[in-house]
Amino acid sequence: MPQISLFFGIKITMNWNEHNPPHFHVEYADYKASVLILEGVIGSGHLPNRQLKYVLTWCELHQDELMQNWELSRQKQPLHEIAPL
Repeated sequence: MPQISLFFGIKITMNWNEHNPPHFHVEYADYKASVLILEGVIGSGHLPNRQLKYVLTWCELHQDELMQNWELSRQKQPLHEIAPL
């Protein structure tokens, strides 16, 4: 999965072969989760509270860029890096 951002040890990725609803993947230490882009909530998995707040804030700030990457991923196009928090 291509990495699109990295901040505070939190790795954000998005796969080219994804299913709806639009989401991205998060890894932090031994934790993994997926975040629904439009809703700004965890779709599956778990993150510690502090990292969850960072990720959800970042998601809200970059929702448009995330959706652009989602559309690129559906077309199997290269994804853009998104600025860290």
